[in-house]
Amino acid sequence: MFRRSLPEEYALVFRFDDAGTRDVHMLFVFVPLDVLWLVDDEVVRTERLVPWRGFAVESADTLVELPAGAADDIAVGDAVRLVE
Repeated sequence: MFRRSLPEEYALVFRFDDAGTRDVHMLFVFVPLDVLWLVDDEVVRTERLVPWRGFAVESADTLVELPAGAADDIAVGDAVRLVE
């Protein structure tokens, strides 16, 4: 929130102990985001959210927020491996 831009290699990852309903809102977010909802490293939803008005909800054990366009080649059912 409150950022005016994001680096190309940016990713914000939220890991949870188990799958549950996870929502993402875009209040006070100034740039569009691609969001991935994962369950056991498999994509169950992808969504591009717009600043201020975007909102989405899905069951997940991991959420990944990326700069808009970074997830263009990722689809539901794809496996995503997170590397630190």
